[in-house]
Amino acid sequence: MYEHVNDQESPLHIPSNSVSSASDEVIKRVAQLRVEINRANTLYYIENAPEIDDAEWDARMQELLALEATYPELQTPDSPTQRIGSAPASGFKEVIHRLPMLSLGNVFDEAGLRDWYQRTLDFLEIDHAPMVCELKIDGLAIAITYKNGVLDRAATRGDGVRGEDVTANVRTIRSVPLKLNGDVPSELELRGEVFLPNSKFASLNLEREQAGLPAYVNPRNSASGSLRQLDSTETAKRPLDMYFYSLGYVENTIEPTSHREALSAIKEWGGRVNEWTRKAETVKEVMIAIANASAIRDTLDYGIDGVVIKINSLILQKRLGFVGRDPRWAVAFKFPAEQAETTLRTIHINVGRTGALTPWAKLEPVMVGGVTVGRATLHNKDEITRKDLREGDRVIVQRAGDVIPQIVGISSKNKRSSASVPYQFPHACPSCQAITIQTEDEAVTRCVNGACMAQFERLLEHYASRGAMDIEGLGERISQDLPRLGFVSNIADLYRLRDRRNDLIKIDKMGEIRVANLLQAIESSRSQSLPRLLFALGISGIGSESAEWIAHRFGSLTAVTKATREELLAIDGIGPIVASTLVEYCALEQNQKLITDLIELGINPLDQTPKPADDHPANGMLFVITGRLEMMSRAEAQDQIKERGGKVTSSVTKKTDYLVTGAEPGSKLDKAKRIGIHILDEDQFSELINKGIVPANPKT
Repeated sequence: MYEHVNDQESPLHIPSNSVSSASDEVIKRVAQLRVEINRANTLYYIENAPEIDDAEWDARMQELLALEATYPELQTPDSPTQRIGSAPASGFKEVIHRLPMLSLGNVFDEAGLRDWYQRTLDFLEIDHAPMVCELKIDGLAIAITYKNGVLDRAATRGDGVRGEDVTANVRTIRSVPLKLNGDVPSELELRGEVFLPNSKFASLNLEREQAGLPAYVNPRNSASGSLRQLDSTETAKRPLDMYFYSLGYVENTIEPTSHREALSAIKEWGGRVNEWTRKAETVKEVMIAIANASAIRDTLDYGIDGVVIKINSLILQKRLGFVGRDPRWAVAFKFPAEQAETTLRTIHINVGRTGALTPWAKLEPVMVGGVTVGRATLHNKDEITRKDLREGDRVIVQRAGDVIPQIVGISSKNKRSSASVPYQFPHACPSCQAITIQTEDEAVTRCVNGACMAQFERLLEHYASRGAMDIEGLGERISQDLPRLGFVSNIADLYRLRDRRNDLIKIDKMGEIRVANLLQAIESSRSQSLPRLLFALGISGIGSESAEWIAHRFGSLTAVTKATREELLAIDGIGPIVASTLVEYCALEQNQKLITDLIELGINPLDQTPKPADDHPANGMLFVITGRLEMMSRAEAQDQIKERGGKVTSSVTKKTDYLVTGAEPGSKLDKAKRIGIHILDEDQFSELINKGIVPANPKT
């Protein structure tokens, strides 16, 4: 653990609204002790050159604690005493991130990396973009907000939009500065990764075993458990560490222009950044950095599962934006999965919310990449047949992308008994006993019984998930209990549960507090957006991103249910399978009743996305773009047209209203001239889009 703090000898600041009873001598002594303790921390945790021993450090800390206890008005948020933790909290408050904390897309080889880089350059319409490589630490992403240089709030990543307030716990991490140095923006968010050093993991587990507690399975799991302690005095006992890796929200200042400049600024302010970071001009240089990271992986005191590659320019990062929840400007190169050998005990079948029968294996527990694995996915019926997997086999297991355990194949050491027989995939649903089907164009075997209890339980869990309606407390167990005990038979029944509070309390392990929290979470879900509701309904093929497209196009749940296949196909990104699936879903009588019930119960959100002004001259116009634009990428130009109600196609026809031309326009310009299409250069296009000014005499 490390700490980097402001060790300038300055007078102790006393809040203006407090009156100090302390003498000038006491005030000076408190200030002196803080400077000495902060300097000792810096030398010990950062410089690795301690000047005082532990006993001297303890003596100073105890003196400071005593003085602050006697004179509470002298205690400040940036005092080193604030690292000892506080009384248990009742729970974690929700935090809305001012800027989303995005996840990363993954690549697993040089070809995948080259594809990502080329897509990035194509989007920007440039030939080269310098990159930065960083170790991908296997920990927990945290966003820390500083106000006037003092730590104000810390939040987990959560679902990327909403996280949990873990400020009290993060204060206990000695590598997190409680106060930043120098000229710091009035409000600043720094983002980084919290982890538990490998060297501390064994001793922590030994302490837990001696206390009769279950051992953590890996350092990441222990870091997560430590950071989510409601009693931060417990967190203070855990040797957590942290590296900062980027800026988040910044207020009232000129931001750095590159990621490397941002890291330098963070370091100057007192934040700890990983010194391994490399710059790279080419994919070849990135691969050299990745090879180095792989070579030193086992020597590091923290786990890494790959290397993060980012476009260095923050200006280009903003232009690139993101797709779904992944930034276009960054990608994670994941190291090859680690493997281990174990015994496949039994094969089980899970029935999903869409009726898909997914096989999984119960394994003899084995350690793979620092994690104890006891089960693994088997994908589908055909995969089991192809690999000829049987119960009792010795198999090779790996964590795909270091995350999802899967069986690679049968071990060369495997010896089958005479009783071994090929696995027979069930012809009937394990939940409802209905006959299953497998179509020619699908590898998945499905139960098509709409009344299947297992499907509904999975749907209920999905409906309540964070990315959907976010009903905290409605997890896997409650999603099973509510249908099985007769409380709900469809999604709409959730909103009728408030009338059955007394019955819910009788459910095993519920009680008054849990029931109250669950009912409050269900009521709160009424305010979720239309895209979230569409995603939550569990319609096959409708993900979070496609749900947003559909919601923006139709604006209400009622309008979506009346959409035709042709109207859906007119939405960019919606293909024939998704369009047909949605139309078929809305045509089923039970689904029509569900939607009617939801609307009657007040679950009828309207899309709040600003609609393009009807009077904007681009509204309803058909554009074609050709050539290289200088002020923006072609993709950005297309987005601006769509935001104003226009449409973009790739071919010039008589229906085209405007051809937007950049450098080296090609044959589309010749055709536009030949058939009399209005032609806009980039300046004219900017005037039209941004100011609504139609060129008086467009070129033809």
